[in-house]
Amino acid sequence: MPRMFRSVMIVLTLLALVPLLMLVRARVVGSGLPRLMVVYDMDNQDRYETQSENRIFADGRAMRPPPAGTAAGGEIDAESPRLTGREPGPVRDDLSDAVWLTEVPGGIGIEMLRRGRERYGIHCAPCHGLDGSGDGIVSRRAISLEEGTWVPPTDLTDDMVRERPIGNIYNTIAAGIRRMPAYGSQIAVADRWATAAYVRALQRSRRASLADAPPAERGKLEAE
Repeated sequence: MPRMFRSVMIVLTLLALVPLLMLVRARVVGSGLPRLMVVYDMDNQDRYETQSENRIFADGRAMRPPPAGTAAGGEIDAESPRLTGREPGPVRDDLSDAVWLTEVPGGIGIEMLRRGRERYGIHCAPCHGLDGSGDGIVSRRAISLEEGTWVPPTDLTDDMVRERPIGNIYNTIAAGIRRMPAYGSQIAVADRWATAAYVRALQRSRRASLADAPPAERGKLEAE
């Protein structure tokens, strides 16, 4: 092999190692400069700074005023029974001795139950099942995978859940429990109460008696 050709090959090999050495150095040496990125993805995006100008809007402001009727989180009564599901009391993280509401604020109506059934079907039925027994399609799929990490959802018609005050059920929807995530950011306050009321209806339907049927339907059921 000609000496010139061998020298060129050595130089090219050494040059090919430069990117690798640069990557190794970048991993172990600190720098105040932004890191080198080949694919930016969503790490760095164009944005407007505070109090900056944005000519897209008629008033030229990048910082948009809040919609009418909104309030800062600190201005909301976070301890309201309607929001927590429990009777007024001291603010605390431990709710083991909380006194829960036993009735839905404002009462329960047929439209509320219909709304609750709709919301339940969207947010709860995938895991808890349409009848509340805990065999929703997500749960059945997780069990079939046999990965050993799935915790079956609670049977909402079980005596343990039936004995809980409706305020406790509301709080579970809003704040989550154990491995069940909080749905407070996805379900509005009124819909949480509607969903809790529908859970109550499911519980009652699983243990319904002839006396629970409307008088107009009771005769038909007795005949059957």
